[in-house]
Amino acid sequence: MRDLLLQCSGAAAIVLALIHGMLGETKVFARASIEPPRLRTLIRLVWQAGTVAWIGGGVLLLAAPWMESSLARHWIIVTLAIVFGFAALANAWATRGRHFGWLGMSAVVALAVAGY
Repeated sequence: MRDLLLQCSGAAAIVLALIHGMLGETKVFARASIEPPRLRTLIRLVWQAGTVAWIGGGVLLLAAPWMESSLARHWIIVTLAIVFGFAALANAWATRGRHFGWLGMSAVVALAVAGY
């Protein structure tokens, strides 16, 4: 059961990352006017770097049950719980709780910790 919880955490992390990337491109950068254009490209790429990192974290959470090392499982869960936990707190604080992202990221943390 704990492996299933951990895999659900990884799948949720990947879905949230894809939503993050899509909303960034369609909602944030579609309306933003950032000058010079080079800076706009840099900010867009940094935004998507977070998306790629969260997908990578989701893949690690999905793969952790098949790893033969309990130490690797431990550190994957601890590290990604901190990463997604910080992101959830930052999102909740910055949006005053009005954006659904913090709930999704909190769910990733809860599922990962439950799968520990």
